[in-house]
Amino acid sequence: MEEIIEGLEEFSKKIGVKFKNTDLLVNAFVHRSYLNENHQIKMESNERLEFLGDAVLELVVTEYLFAGYQKPEGELTAIRSALVRGKHLSEIADEIGLFAYILLSQGEKNGSEKSKSLIMANAFEALVGAIYLDQGYDVVKKFILDNVVSNTQEIINSKLYVDAKSEFQEKVQEKFKFTPHYKVLEESGPDHNKKFVSGVFIDKDLVSRGEGSSKNLAEQDAARIALEKVFS
Repeated sequence: MEEIIEGLEEFSKKIGVKFKNTDLLVNAFVHRSYLNENHQIKMESNERLEFLGDAVLELVVTEYLFAGYQKPEGELTAIRSALVRGKHLSEIADEIGLFAYILLSQGEKNGSEKSKSLIMANAFEALVGAIYLDQGYDVVKKFILDNVVSNTQEIINSKLYVDAKSEFQEKVQEKFKFTPHYKVLEESGPDHNKKFVSGVFIDKDLVSRGEGSSKNLAEQDAARIALEKVFS
C-alpha cells in the first residue's frame, strides 16, 4: 500500500492538488473489482466518491455555463451534457494518465476499451469527489475549470453538443414525411476495439455513412454528415 500511496502522491503533484488526507486520494482509485481479489484491504470502493463527484462536477459546470454563456436553458443543458458525459471525462482522464493508477482486478485490467473508458470516467468523478472533500469547493472548482471546460468553445463552435440523430429525424419528418432509419453496413476489428460503419436511410435511399467505435457513435456521425448534405 505504501508503494501505491507514493505513486498517487506523484499523480497528485502532476494535477496540482496536494492532498491532506491520502486515504481519500487512494479511495478515489479503488475499483470494486480490486477489493474482490484483495480481501485484506479494509477500504470501500470509489463508488460513493463517484456519486459525490458527479454532483460537484455538474454544479461547477452549470455555474460556469450560466455565468459565461447567454444561451437558453435547453441549449445550456445540451452543452453541459456534452461536457460531463462519460466519453468526454474518459478522454480527460486518459490525458492526465489516470488509468495507470486505478486499482483493478486482473480481469478488468485486460478488459475491453469500452470497459476501460467507463472505469476511467467513473474514477475521474471519484477524484473530483475526493478533491472536494479534502480541499473544498474553490480548489475542486479550479481543477474542473482547468480540465473539463477548457474546450467548451470548441464544442459549441462544432455543435458537438447537438444530438444529430434527433435533429435529422425532426427535419426529415417535417420535409419528407419519413422517419430515417439506420443500418450497420460494416463491422470490423476485435471485440475490444470495434469499428462500425452505419448508414442512414430515407425510405430506401442511403443518404450518408458514418464511422464510430459503437453503433450509436457511427449513427451520430452518419446523421451529422446527412444534415450537411440534405439541409445545408
